Amino acid sequence: MVVSESDSVAVPFDELPVLPGTGLRHAWDMWGPDVNLGTLNRLSGPVVAAATAAVRTGERVGLTLPLELPDPPFFRRQRYRHSFAPMGQTAWDDYVDGFYLQCSSQWDGLRHVGSGPDGWYGGWRGQPEADLEQLGIHHWAQAGIIGRGVLVDLAGARAGGGYDPFSPVAFTPRDITAALDAQGSALRCGDVLCVRTGWVDKYLSLDRAGQTELAAGMVDVTGYAAAGLSGSEEMSRFLWDSGVAAVACDNPAVEVVPGDRAVGFLHGRLIPHLGFAIGELFDFGPLARACQRERRHEFLFVSVPLNVTGAVGSPANAVAVL
Repeated sequence: MVVSESDSVAVPFDELPVLPGTGLRHAWDMWGPDVNLGTLNRLSGPVVAAATAAVRTGERVGLTLPLELPDPPFFRRQRYRHSFAPMGQTAWDDYVDGFYLQCSSQWDGLRHVGSGPDGWYGGWRGQPEADLEQLGIHHWAQAGIIGRGVLVDLAGARAGGGYDPFSPVAFTPRDITAALDAQGSALRCGDVLCVRTGWVDKYLSLDRAGQTELAAGMVDVTGYAAAGLSGSEEMSRFLWDSGVAAVACDNPAVEVVPGDRAVGFLHGRLIPHLGFAIGELFDFGPLARACQRERRHEFLFVSVPLNVTGAVGSPANAVAVL
């Protein structure tokens, strides 16, 4: 793995200040008034312009599940209702009710998780309905999440070895680095790191009864098992120092579930402390096959969250352009 010296992170993780309440390192003062973007500040104009060099064939690959999946929904969320209404004899309109913005492939915004005694990212202590401006995902929608994507195919690296993405395998920075090296990939500042654990691939292979049984155990956010990133400080350090602007995974929580409290809670480390954009339940199977065919794992990543003022999260609306 290589991060170019010119693109190195301005402040290394081990030099970030510590919040008194949690004792965790934070980046609240890193970008001044641009606190609403968090690590998406790394997607500067030059970074995005350079990312377009990853486009060679123009092939587009969708990275998100249909909005009606998972079905049944996870974590007490409800199915949305899609209705049609005539606008005349030759025109239609349609609308949805009960639409959970984080029900399918989605981004966790900076309002999703706070840091307990220290507040939310940047120190915000408001209530979502009373303060729609601070940390709302509409800030991410203004320019989108567009940059060079790099797929790290952890599932592919373990193919044939008895690996099960429905088991609590905790991937470490060493695992990511080894997979990147084996692919011939190198991270640079502003990349969108796309992590394939194989969880969505296995979910899609289940029949209706299997999907229903799985969802029944996922009423609670810890009532299931999934391979994912370790919740350790080491993982936070790796992601911060690698310079990536966002992390998108194909599992329900980015991190391993169930986690180990002694190791840490990656959501709590990344979102409220470091301001990371993290995505869940992406569908990376088709992308992995395209990358294997093209013998490269870099592409232009394009995602535009819904422009909903004050929203906590958003459907991902993502594609890769090879």
